Amino acid sequence: MTHLQAGLSPETIEKARLELNENPDILHQDIQQVRDMIITRPDIGFLRTDDAFILRFLRARKFHQMEAFRLLAQYFQYRQLNLDMFKNFKADDPGIKRALTDGFPGVLENRDHCGRKILLLFAANWDQSRNSFIDILRAILLSLEVLIEDQELQINGFILIIDWSNFSFKQASKLTPSILKLAIEGLQVGAGHHVPAFFVTEARGTCPSTGVHLTCKQNRIQREGEGEEESSSLSSWKCVVYCLRGCV
Repeated sequence: MTHLQAGLSPETIEKARLELNENPDILHQDIQQVRDMIITRPDIGFLRTDDAFILRFLRARKFHQMEAFRLLAQYFQYRQLNLDMFKNFKADDPGIKRALTDGFPGVLENRDHCGRKILLLFAANWDQSRNSFIDILRAILLSLEVLIEDQELQINGFILIIDWSNFSFKQASKLTPSILKLAIEGLQVGAGHHVPAFFVTEARGTCPSTGVHLTCKQNRIQREGEGEEESSSLSSWKCVVYCLRGCV
């Protein structure tokens, strides 16, 4: 095991080997081969090229080096093309702070049976007088940046569940094609990791991928699984992000 795998459980290291093709014996070689490709894209400013950062892109693409580099390039290109979105990109930015306070997104404390973190959005809770869609997207991307720093999640991943029940026509009218394109691209490359999204249209139901049973009541989530229940406040994630990224 190399220092880049420090802190990972033996089970997670084995999962990375079997499912992601991660080989500790050649980890540094894999990283360097991705780094060597940077010269082929002089049009992009690669602001981070350290080992730990590149490793998360290799994990996201199961150690296919060319695919990992393509994702790395898309990550920084997305930021170059949307500079305004990433100005003051931290939890104490007023817009991001409001979105996090209002539960955009909410993040369950416990993980699903695959070890993934679960992010939740209740679309009908969007108060357009308080939060712009861009600020909500920025809050989601910042949350993903915080989550992806956890090596366990680089290997296990995370999942986004969006509940569209009671989403009004007035709210939907703000979702223009250009805004939706920006959001989709952000979820695909914005955190250097593809984020699967599942859409539900009832406030109570089971996500087929996670096996998580969800109930929304008064801005709280009830998560039922394996005979247990968990309640998680949608706004509690704000405190975590603020502590970790408030001054970044």
